[in-house]
Amino acid sequence: MTETKAIITRPVANVLDATEITLPAAARAILEIDLNALRANWAKLNEVAGSAECAGVVKADAYGLGLEEIAGALAREGCRTFFTATIQEAQRVRSIAPSAVIYVLDGLLSGAEAHYAGFDLRPVLSSLPEINDWAMFCSNEGRRRPAAIHVDTGMNRLGLPASALASLASDDTPLSHFETSLVMSHLYNADDRKSSVNQRQLEAFHEALKFFPDAAASLSNSGGTFLGADYHFDLVRPGIALYGGRAIENEPNPMQPVVKLTARILQVRTVMPGDVVGYGGTYQPTKSTRIATIACGYADGFLRALSGDHHARGPIGYIGDYPVRIVGRVSMDLITIDVSDVPEELATRGAWVEVMGARVTVDDLTDRAGTIGYELLSRLSNRVHRIYIDGRPT
Repeated sequence: MTETKAIITRPVANVLDATEITLPAAARAILEIDLNALRANWAKLNEVAGSAECAGVVKADAYGLGLEEIAGALAREGCRTFFTATIQEAQRVRSIAPSAVIYVLDGLLSGAEAHYAGFDLRPVLSSLPEINDWAMFCSNEGRRRPAAIHVDTGMNRLGLPASALASLASDDTPLSHFETSLVMSHLYNADDRKSSVNQRQLEAFHEALKFFPDAAASLSNSGGTFLGADYHFDLVRPGIALYGGRAIENEPNPMQPVVKLTARILQVRTVMPGDVVGYGGTYQPTKSTRIATIACGYADGFLRALSGDHHARGPIGYIGDYPVRIVGRVSMDLITIDVSDVPEELATRGAWVEVMGARVTVDDLTDRAGTIGYELLSRLSNRVHRIYIDGRPT
């Protein structure tokens, strides 16, 4: 676990350049999380959603950025509905957003009904057994508690298939024991605006809604929110876009960057032709090269797949205004970078290297690593010292 957190309650353009901010001597890497940008992203998504409500998806510790801080900032901005994956996450949201509507995407864990009811949580029911169990619990309690029903429109993961909907319609007794507060499905290719499956899923969702004429409806994730009003229904559920990630492929990203990851230089040395750098000796310089070793690695959440020479696809980070690139393998705790073109007074022990931020974004990194922003953000380790930038009073 991280030893300390800091919340800066005023706008700061660059925390590491703000002399009034004292960083702990033990901090080897800093993750700056800009709550101002987070709120601006939610406000933009809320505007795009039009008349639909804009919820916040805060599962996986708010995509690795800190559930309490993120949910609190969104709640203060006006977000009233949250989605988590687990009961434990939902209970944490409840502790800081007492009046919020909170849905648990895992659904109803068998025998755990009281854990939902005790915190006024709403399970997202994805099967007939879950529906029957929730109905029985509500019936025994004598209270019609709310829940969402998840219908499958083609993803074949969670959700009621069409055959189960027909079965449910033939015996609607279970539905009479609880309130169906939301009917939802999940788009599986919404990051591709041109994909024909979006339209097919939309049509399938309309068919499913015929079984629930009085319930609110939700289909759109981050990508779906940008597909237009036809996909918005009553509520949209953005996740990655809140945190500054790209929601639609091959289009400019309209969201503000929320995170910046910076690591200290531990040592600088000169290596010569014939020398090797790092595990496996995968990097061998062809000329005298200054190498800086920085205190960040895959145990901090940085991707090992970014090992090696990605020079042809741009820099991997910056020291001041000077771009730098990784050489050798990313290891558990360390990264080695070529600082030959950086002035020696900047590339020195104790200096900071920005390895993710506005100039090299989370999507830039994951494009090079062959993965997605969701993975990188959710992997960020709690051993990285976190600073929350908040321009609004707490």
